[in-house]
Amino acid sequence: MTKGMMKTPFRELPPPIYLTRNGACYLGDSLELLRHFPEDCVDLVVTSPPFALLRQKAYGNKDQAEYVDWLCGFGAEVRRVLRETGSFVLDLGGAYQRGVPVRSLYQYRVLLRMCDEVGFYLAEEFFWYNPAKLPSPIEWVNKRKLRAKDSVNSVWWLSKSEWPKADVRQVLAPYSERMRTLLKNPDAFYKPKDRPSGHDISRGFGSDNGGAIPSNLLQIPNTESNSSYLRQAKLVGLEGHPARFPAGLPEFFIKFLTTGSDLVVDIFSGSNTTGRVAEHLGRRWIAMELDASYVAGSALRFMDHLPESEVAECFAQLSASSRSAPVDLSGPPTLFDKAEAERGA
Repeated sequence: MTKGMMKTPFRELPPPIYLTRNGACYLGDSLELLRHFPEDCVDLVVTSPPFALLRQKAYGNKDQAEYVDWLCGFGAEVRRVLRETGSFVLDLGGAYQRGVPVRSLYQYRVLLRMCDEVGFYLAEEFFWYNPAKLPSPIEWVNKRKLRAKDSVNSVWWLSKSEWPKADVRQVLAPYSERMRTLLKNPDAFYKPKDRPSGHDISRGFGSDNGGAIPSNLLQIPNTESNSSYLRQAKLVGLEGHPARFPAGLPEFFIKFLTTGSDLVVDIFSGSNTTGRVAEHLGRRWIAMELDASYVAGSALRFMDHLPESEVAECFAQLSASSRSAPVDLSGPPTLFDKAEAERGA
């Protein structure tokens, strides 16, 4: 095993399929795998589970009628393994009821049961706006012209306690052009007045804080078309995962809710966008996925340091049922790894 590569984090877990410097990816039912975790060991679980859609997808989504029970079954185990300051971030897409142009309430039922029965707190609700999302559902939007395009997912930020670890300064948004102009000479452009509420906003106004406080509407286009992952997939003759989410989504919450070498877990990892982002940010991570082909494909995200001639060989090794040990995908040290090594020296 390469020096610096993450060791299997818990002895009770089966061997992972592949390892990197900071993480490990496991094949199996995440509910069963989580039961091997000790209590209070995970800082953040961020995931995008299969949605409760009406049409069955290749990635195995559940029917709406059983979805809430199914997903909340994971909630209790996730809460057990989280630290007291830990968070559970769930990305859930909307859906319609069968045969009629009215919405399903499944994501709200999930939220209520996670809080009322499982014991989570709703730290804050976020909404992921994907401006590149195609018009859907076809029947009500494209054909009959009865509904607007559905382009927002609900993202529930759930916490184990009332005081989860969080620092919004780690996810500041770029200032607008108008704000940058104001910061150059605040007195010339703005004369603060009392707000109708009586709040005094003059204190600290006009100071450059490195960026603006982000809103809970996250505008992140899902337009991946020529990423390293897709290029590697094409190289080995594999289609990309059909429900990838953009790196910007887990990146926001990993930066916001974790620091240093905190442990990040994705229980429905798919193509393992979360693990790739966590690796880049220097966080420890664990990914879990039930589909063996998705696990093998997700490893391509960690092969960008390999020459093309070795990618196919490594992928074949991952796909082989006779594999006896985790595949080492730890690349060269990142800038983060080097900085950490210098600090520890």
